[in-house]
Amino acid sequence: MKLRTIQPQYPLRRWVILGLFLCSMLVLSSRAVYLQLLNNDFLKEHGDARSIRVVEVPTHRGVITDRNGEQLAMSTPVDSIWVTPRKLFEDVERLPELAKVMGMTVKDLHGILRDRISRDFIYLKRHANPDLVETVQKLGIHGVSTQREYKRYYPAAEVTSHIIGFTNIDDQGQEGLELAYDQWLSGKTGKKRVLKDRLNRIVENIENIESAEPGKTLALSIDRRVQYLAYRELAAAVKYHRAKSGSLVMLDVRTGEVIAMVGQPAYNPNNRKDLKSTFYRNRAVTDIFEPGSTMKPFTVAAGLVSGNYNPYTEISTGPGYYKVGDHTIRDVRNYGTINVSTVITKSSNVGASKIALSLEPDKYWDILSRFGFGQPTGSGFPGESAGSLSPFNTWSDVEMATLSFGYGLSVTPLQLAQAYSVIANGGVLLPVTFIKQKSPAPGKRVIPERVAHQVRKMLETVVSEKGTGKRAAIRGYRVLGKTGTVHKSVRGGYSDDRYLSLFAGIAPATEPRFAMIVLIDEPRGDDHFGGVVAAPVFSRVMEGVFRILNIPPDDLPAFTSPIMANSKKPDQVKEL
Repeated sequence: MKLRTIQPQYPLRRWVILGLFLCSMLVLSSRAVYLQLLNNDFLKEHGDARSIRVVEVPTHRGVITDRNGEQLAMSTPVDSIWVTPRKLFEDVERLPELAKVMGMTVKDLHGILRDRISRDFIYLKRHANPDLVETVQKLGIHGVSTQREYKRYYPAAEVTSHIIGFTNIDDQGQEGLELAYDQWLSGKTGKKRVLKDRLNRIVENIENIESAEPGKTLALSIDRRVQYLAYRELAAAVKYHRAKSGSLVMLDVRTGEVIAMVGQPAYNPNNRKDLKSTFYRNRAVTDIFEPGSTMKPFTVAAGLVSGNYNPYTEISTGPGYYKVGDHTIRDVRNYGTINVSTVITKSSNVGASKIALSLEPDKYWDILSRFGFGQPTGSGFPGESAGSLSPFNTWSDVEMATLSFGYGLSVTPLQLAQAYSVIANGGVLLPVTFIKQKSPAPGKRVIPERVAHQVRKMLETVVSEKGTGKRAAIRGYRVLGKTGTVHKSVRGGYSDDRYLSLFAGIAPATEPRFAMIVLIDEPRGDDHFGGVVAAPVFSRVMEGVFRILNIPPDDLPAFTSPIMANSKKPDQVKEL
């Protein structure tokens, strides 16, 4: 007989377990109801805090254009790669992948992240190549993100580098007009609320909080065509004469606008790697020099204003030198007795000295000061030098005499161009500007219009067969100008073999439009005179300007005149 096993019964345990299970279900259900229905706002707020972010909306910097609307500086969209170190360490096994595409060693990448572990944001690559950005995005590594930014690009590169300047990696102006008008060009960053995923990618734009405002357009007075022409000719001249540097400034005498300004050596603002900072400066605005004989027209103007002289007043320059105290002033040769006009034509140091010494020092100083010497031009360009013009009460006779032919004061090429524009503009000084003008700013009269016309007639004789600036002549046009060959100042006096070659010109003579200064610093070789080195550059650039701007000739008979037929440019200029 088989015995039946009796299973023990535990009814109480069953009900206890069932009760506990039901209570747990009740608690969980109550909690769910509480969280989903009664405390929904709290949960939503914390959820949003983990996925919704307020991000900045980048905006581009304003465009810089030339006077014809051609773009000289623009901003292009680029992406930068950044990481959150602690998030990236959560996926540390993928560091080798990231290091490989970034062109880094795992050790270097690990060190960068470890040293900045407490930060939420560090850049790995600013303004990255689009292909690199795409590769990084495809990796989908946690803690690695990209950010849209803008990078500045300069289409004209070296041609406009000294005027435009450049921005840093954060798109802030650092040099030139980029710095001077940084506030005008800078845009206003916007803000928006977005939804991000766990890889920090934006998956939804929720709302716009603050609209972004792009920077304003800056229209310059520069003509890109003329700027290129000036750059090409100056660079060729500096190279041919193996010069240390060079500058060229061209102003519209009717408005004070800078039409062209170039310098050598130049630099490419799109690629500044391993570039020396000395290349950045705009020599035409910051570098000062003694103007030499290009100063004589202003000495003559002061003499004419005094009433003691007219263009035909005779001055004895014999025997070719003039003793002032212990100092001897010399001419290239003995010109004998010449009139005031010939003082300019032959560039007589003796004649200019005698005119200056006959003037009241305070009145002479006043005229030079009115022309803008010893003070900024008003251009607003960063780092502009005011040059120097010492007080008249400190002048000795020797200082006053040497001042008359350009020694003992200092100017910038831009200052000298502004001073010549006064003569071209009928004796009225206009502030210099790099911004395109709808109408000229109010001017200030410096000398009577009559005197300005008289000086202009004298300057025209310089650019003639008998003058020192005949190589500045332009076929079919009347040209005014003055040459200058300056011994450079060195410790203890002046150098015997280091020169500045200068030409200051105005054209066309009938109705002056432009004033131009050409400076070549330390030309090497047999040629160092301003009439040989700098004057041909003026001729070639101004001739091209007349063609580009379709300015009609004002000296048509010159096409058949013997002077113009024989006034060929030097062979070396043809080769430039």
